[in-house]
Amino acid sequence: MAHIAFEKREETNIAAMAKHEVLVPGDNRQETEQLYDAMRRGKAKLVGPDGQARLLPHSLHSFLIELIGLLNEGKAVYIVQNQAKLTTVEAAAMLGVSRQFLVNILEKGEIPYHLVGTHRRIYAQDLLAFKSRRDQDRRRVLGHLAKEEAAEGSDSRCRRCGLTSTSTCWTLVCWCLCR
Repeated sequence: MAHIAFEKREETNIAAMAKHEVLVPGDNRQETEQLYDAMRRGKAKLVGPDGQARLLPHSLHSFLIELIGLLNEGKAVYIVQNQAKLTTVEAAAMLGVSRQFLVNILEKGEIPYHLVGTHRRIYAQDLLAFKSRRDQDRRRVLGHLAKEEAAEGSDSRCRRCGLTSTSTCWTLVCWCLCR
């Protein structure tokens, strides 16, 4: 099930966003696929209450194609304004980390923030930029580890403890335990 959440206020509140959540049930998957295919094939029109049809601007059409494609893949989607201000609890939830872990990241200067009184606020665009960098770094490191494993062969030994590994997972576990 995919989720679209939206918030009209400048400062978002995940609890309030949950009240405005739109669920796309799995049984509508075929309809979503048909809509996605139709949107990719041609220009979409918006039909007003008076029955008058207007072409969607290109930027809105592209956005809707991307949105429907993500929903079609069963992914969760949150629509948040770039200038939305998030609390540390909301930002931590978006990153999938604890609030304290996020605060440590903020204090290291890895994500810009500002204070509202004594409370930290993070702009959504800054949080999403950090998330993108973090995800790219993770993919790069994982790719490097996979290349090293392939170069060593599928039946390699841990350099520290000498245990033989038969899979990447065991090598990573042994690598972590031996350090």
